[in-house]
Parts: sequence; structure tokens; C-alpha cells
Amino acid sequence: MAEDFDEFERKTEESSEDDKEYESFCFLCRRPESECSGMIVLPNDIHICTDCMQKSFDMMNTQFPDGVFNPSGMINIPNISMLDLSAFNNPAGTPKKVKKKKEAEKKTDAKAPSFDFRRIPSPHRIKAALDEHVIGQDYAKKVMSVAVYNHYKRVASDMEDGVEIEKSNMLMIGPTGCGKTYLVKTLAKLLDVPLAIADATSLTEAGYIGDDIESVVSKLLAAADNDVEKAEHGIIFIDEIDKIAKKKNTNQRDVSGEAVQQGMLKLLEGSEIEVPVGASSKNAMVPMAIVNTSNILFICGGAFPDLDSIIKERLNKQASIGFYADLKDKYDNDPHLLEKVTVEDLRKFGMIPEFLGRLPVVFTMDGLTEDMLVRILKEPKNAILKQYQKLLAMDEVRLAFDDGALYAIAAKAMEKDTGARALRAVLEKYMLDIMYEIPKDDSIGQVVITREYIEGRGGPGIYMRGQEGVLPGSM
Repeated sequence: MAEDFDEFERKTEESSEDDKEYESFCFLCRRPESECSGMIVLPNDIHICTDCMQKSFDMMNTQFPDGVFNPSGMINIPNISMLDLSAFNNPAGTPKKVKKKKEAEKKTDAKAPSFDFRRIPSPHRIKAALDEHVIGQDYAKKVMSVAVYNHYKRVASDMEDGVEIEKSNMLMIGPTGCGKTYLVKTLAKLLDVPLAIADATSLTEAGYIGDDIESVVSKLLAAADNDVEKAEHGIIFIDEIDKIAKKKNTNQRDVSGEAVQQGMLKLLEGSEIEVPVGASSKNAMVPMAIVNTSNILFICGGAFPDLDSIIKERLNKQASIGFYADLKDKYDNDPHLLEKVTVEDLRKFGMIPEFLGRLPVVFTMDGLTEDMLVRILKEPKNAILKQYQKLLAMDEVRLAFDDGALYAIAAKAMEKDTGARALRAVLEKYMLDIMYEIPKDDSIGQVVITREYIEGRGGPGIYMRGQEGVLPGSM
């Protein structure tokens, strides 16, 4: 009995210590005890602050001296609709206490911690990490590494010396499938910052059907788990930016072209934007949050089709007269033609000068060659061949590709003219029968994809368990 009494006394002391860490809150106004002048305790551990209790009595004495009850058991009090007395007996689902904030937490709430610049790696480390995932595009990776590093230095800097570092938003130009989106995804994963990828084709001017311009910031807020401070240090990648180019020869209102560019000016430059939380458009039922875009890095990317024609027209016009004039077809097969792009070329394409002025860092990405496609197949950490090898390894079957097969796959992908995305399309076609037939036979231990199989002049090499052999130069 003495032991039971000691145990009961110990638990009572522990519960009393736990209660000291918590404070009650008013059942009506939901204010914690620290913000109220006093708290009245009712049965079932119901707490009501003295202010709410006094207001209730004052209204009942003034409006209803005898107390007016309706048949359902509710008290009709002005400005308090349908106060149900039964809720006091069973306040299910409502917490009775809230944890007290310590002094350190109050100081933290009063002043939010600044961005920790020290965790951002230096440019050469950023590029080295990008090299592990993205093949080629050395210039683009160098530009992005320096721009991102300087941007977060800007976020962490102060203005005590009166020098304010300008924001360096980026415009990325490159053909489809060259790795624009993948490069940004890899960069955000490396830096461990919130990333939002928005599609410019869905954006329209405010008041029209489609996503409002603020929806891109709303996506970033969602990626940051609705943490405004975290979102204000994130990255927004707006893809297909060329689709909001100014429409030519149109008499209708351009709600998805020039109007969107005009609406994005303040967004890119930096301003406080009221964005919906958890929705793409504003309405009365959606809570709003204020996000400052001054420290958000904007990266815009697009394929800009037919931009090469504008560049060729400008270059041919510059050197098309006289004895030393260039041939008109000189730049027809130039793989580095996009590198010669100027702001004037982009203006002719349909981008307004105010928009281009807020994207000071403009760089291009190279089109993929056959050798680059072969490297993309096997070198990155998440290479396509490694993915298929992992799939067959789950069936305890090894998968290998000889060098001839890799170049044959790359050649067929080049014909599709959709960049690295074509590699998966080609592989899906030739791996279909293998992925279907191999699980039927448990005795198969290895499959080797050959050039003859890709070119339709033979079949893949099938080896039984115990007879596996990797071909020279195969992967």
C-alpha cells in the first residue's frame, strides 16, 4: 500500500510539473491566459476569460433581463450566434490548454532569423555537383552557379555601408530536351531551397480564365510548406516563357501575351504580393499571405522556336552587300547560332523591353549531339540505362549494352529531334519485349542489347545463369 501511495504521489508531482508548462485559453475568444486579465474555471475544465464573461452578462442584462431561451436550449445573444450550452458539457476535439512560450521563443518570434549564407556551396562546388547529373552545357552551368551564389550572398548581405546588391534574374534559352528544367531541379535539390516550377502557358491577365500571375508565388509558398520566410528565399522557374511573347498582327486583347509580361514586371523586380494559400486564384474563401519577392530568384526558360531565323536574318543583313559578302546559307547548319542572340532579337520575337530589362543574365544552352546523347545514356547518376538495369536486377537479371547499341539508340533519338526525351522513347520501344519475356524464364541470367537488335538485323544476347559474360566495351 505504501508503494502504491508513493507511486500515486510521484505521478501527481509529474502532472503538476507538466501543467506548469501549459496555459489555459478562453473557450469563447480563444485567447491564452497570458493575454487575458483573468480566467474563470467552469466544470469539465472549461476556461472563460473575465472579459468574455462580463460581456455576456452585460448583453443579457441589457437586452434580456429575464433571460430568453428558445426551445432548442440556445441562448439568443446579439453578436453571438447560436451559443450552444451543450458544447460546454462535451467540448470534443478542442484542446483545453496551449503550451506556454518560453522567453527564447518569444524573442525568436519577434525577430526572425536571417538567412544562413554559409550553407550555400561555392560556385565551383555547385558546378561539380551539376556535372554529376547533367551532361555538357558547361557554360550554362557556370553561369547558373555564379548567379545563384551571388544571389544568396545578396540575401545575406546588409546595407550598413549603403551598397545594395541588385537581383540577377536569369533567362535561359535552349532547344527542347536540352536539360533546362532538369538543370533547375538539380540546382534546387542541391541548395535545399524551395522550388516552384510554373508553366507560362497557363498564365493570363487578372480577371480572365486561367491562372493569375501571383499563382507562381503561391506554388512556391506551397513548396515551402506555407512558411513565408522560407518561401522568400526560394527559386521560381517559369518554363515556356516564350509562349507569352507579344502576339503579332492581332486586333484582339492580348490577355496571355504582352499583358502577362506587363503583370510580371513587379514580380521580377521585387514587391510585396498578396497570394492565395493553397489555391491558384483569389476568392473570399481562400486565406491570403503577403510574400516579398525581393529575395526570390526567378529563372525563366524557353525554347524560343524560330528565334534562329531572326538571328540569321540579322547576321545576313549585316554582311550581305559587297565583294566580301557572306553566303545566305552560311548560318543554316551552325550549331552555336543561338549563342549570337541579342536583346534586339528577343524584342523582335515578341518580348517587351521592360521584361527583358529585369532578366539581366541571359544565356543559351547547346543542342544535343550524338556523342552527348550517348553520354546521357550512361554517365549521369540517374542515367536511363541505370534505371533499366535496376528494373531487371529486381528479377535477378543483369542488363548490358554494347557501344554499338548506344550509338544506334542515339542516332534514332537524333531523328526525333526532341532532345534527351527521345532516348526514353527509343528505349521503351526496344525494351518492351525484353521486359515482357524475361520474367517468364527464371533460368535467364543476363541480357545484352546489341547494335543488330536496335537496327532490326538480329536479336538481343540471352545468357543463362552461370554463363553470363559482359561484352568488351559494354555497359
